[in-house]
Amino acid sequence: MKNLTITVEDGVLEWARIEAARRGTSVSRMVGDFMAEMQQREDAYERAYLAWRTDERSWQAQGIEKTIARTTGPERAEGQNIPKSGVGA
Repeated sequence: MKNLTITVEDGVLEWARIEAARRGTSVSRMVGDFMAEMQQREDAYERAYLAWRTDERSWQAQGIEKTIARTTGPERAEGQNIPKSGVGA
């Protein structure tokens, strides 16, 4: 484990000390737990986003089977208009 030095406002540190005491832990542990939780949330978001990006779904429209695949660019299904620039352009 590594040590970390941070700079915070006096009022924030006072709140953190009180909150850590209320939780029965240290400010150091509370900050470490907070950072670990943020990392887990970010990882979960990234996994969900990647799953969404690679998801392909089939659906019926007017009796024709179509497959929708998400893309990274402005590509659209055939027949859809893509604005050149700006909103509604």
